[in-house]
Parts: sequence; C-alpha cells; structure tokens
Amino acid sequence: MEKLTIGEFSLTWINGGVTNLDGGAMFGVVPQALWRKKYPYNELNQIELRTDPILIQSNGVNILVESGIGKGKLSDKQKRNYGVTEESQIHESLNELGITTTDIHYVLMTHMHFDHALGLTSWEDGKLIPTFPHAKIITSDVEWNEMRNPNIRSKNTYWPENWKAIEEMVEPFKSEKEIVPGLKIIHTGGHSDGHSIFVIESGDETLIHMADLMATHAHKHVLWVMAYDDYPMTSIEQKQKWMKIGEQKQAWFSFYHDAIYRAVKFDENGDIDLSIKRGR
Repeated sequence: MEKLTIGEFSLTWINGGVTNLDGGAMFGVVPQALWRKKYPYNELNQIELRTDPILIQSNGVNILVESGIGKGKLSDKQKRNYGVTEESQIHESLNELGITTTDIHYVLMTHMHFDHALGLTSWEDGKLIPTFPHAKIITSDVEWNEMRNPNIRSKNTYWPENWKAIEEMVEPFKSEKEIVPGLKIIHTGGHSDGHSIFVIESGDETLIHMADLMATHAHKHVLWVMAYDDYPMTSIEQKQKWMKIGEQKQAWFSFYHDAIYRAVKFDENGDIDLSIKRGR
C-alpha cells in the first residue's frame, strides 16, 4: 500500500476495486488522438479506473475518503457494464494496517455516485448494514439531497441501497467543513451539483484532492472534463481556481481513480515533477 505524509497527516491508499470505463466518456469532447497519448487504453477503448479509498490518519483520528465499489454489491451484468475486474478489499487492507472498519471515525464522500458510495453498505444475513458502523459520513447538503431525490439522469448513479442503511450517520455540510485542524472538505459542484474536494494544509505542505474534477493525472488540462459531468462549465471554473491555488502552494494532487499515480506534484511547465506511483 502506497503512503504519503503531509505534515501531521499520513495518507494510505487501500484496495477499493477497479472499473474499466469508456475513454470517450471519461474525456468528453477531447479527441481520441489527444487523450490516448496521455492515458493507457484497451482494445475496447476503455481506461482502467481504480476506486481506491484514501485512509487519512492524524492524531489518532481515522478518516476514510470514499468507500470503494464494495463486495457482492453488483450483479454480473453490472460488473460487465462497468468493467469491474476486481471488487473491494477494504477489510483486508485495513487489517494489514492494524485497524478494522469499526475504527473509522469519518468517511468523507466527495460525491455519492455508485462507484464512490457502494462500499458504504455491506450485506449481512440478507440485509444491508453500514460498513463503517461508528463513522460520521460527511458530504455536502446538495449531494445528500440529490442522493435521496435523484432526477431522471442522476437516478442511474444514486442508488437507494447505498444510502438507506446509513441515513442516520450522514452529516451534511454547507459550503465547507473542517473535519480536523488542517483538513477541510469544500463544496465545488461541477461533476455533480453537490461535488466536493478536500484540502490538507499542515506545516508548510499542501495537498489538494480534486476528486472527479481531475479524476486522473491525464485530466490536468482545465478543459478536459468528463462527459459524465452534470455541470461541465462549473468543473472548468473550479479546476482553474484550484489548479492555480495548487501551483501557488506547490501542492500535491491526490487521486481516487488514477491507475498509475496515487499523487503528483506538477512543475512550472505543468509536467509531473514528483509522484507516488501505484504498485502493481
């Protein structure tokens, strides 16, 4: 498991599963000839996308970012449609670190699309129960409202089985919320109306997690946004804002979906300067 230290914060990527989705959908209007130079693809024009939560630890507090795609939550047809070749190993990953799902204090949900939220609940004795029974689940109030009341488009990704069992554990926030000193979750919109990012500032170091505004390192260009984005112009606006902040602070950028990098730093030319690569 790959690790990164930002001041007083320790980040560890755990195994949340993997999907393979259409590259055209993941890069929107970007011509195939351009994005194929930046990210690997298979014979079906799919790109590999991890769904690996980040465990953040600071002063005895265990914070999980996203929940992976779960285990036993998808039908065989859904696995084929979403290119799932590996399900979550959340329990096993946490056990390797000497903790369990009961030790998680917070789960930060940048948004609650199925590939981020499936792991919030698990099957036990024929019913769905919370995977992280002692955690506070944090997401924006906009996201939480749409999760429970999806529209004709979003109902394809906001599933009742991912929220009904954890309804009493959710603590929605407006605008931004400090989870612990130095770690904030901030509402941005864009990919979804309620989409959020998180920022760590500790000592003289900064890390920005753009979530699905910059799903992979290949999405760095501010105009390279997904066809899945509900509000692409908001995504572009927020990418411009946070990429500029990251440049000024020489920040790390971390990923949930990237199959190659866990986190990167860009140089003044926009090229990758430092990186934490995913082990294979």
